[in-house]
Amino acid sequence: MNGTSTLLIAAGLFLGTGVYSFAKQGLPRGVIVLLAIASALCLVAGVLRLDVW
Repeated sequence: MNGTSTLLIAAGLFLGTGVYSFAKQGLPRGVIVLLAIASALCLVAGVLRLDVW
């Protein structure tokens, strides 16, 4: 596991908690969806960058 993948996974989790928080506050659905997409992209990019081999 290198630093970039760790950073991307941490950012994805941070954005994911933001999605939960924004949903509880009742913010507009467009903001929540955009944040959820960004969170998913960060998580996927971080997982794909893992040094598995």
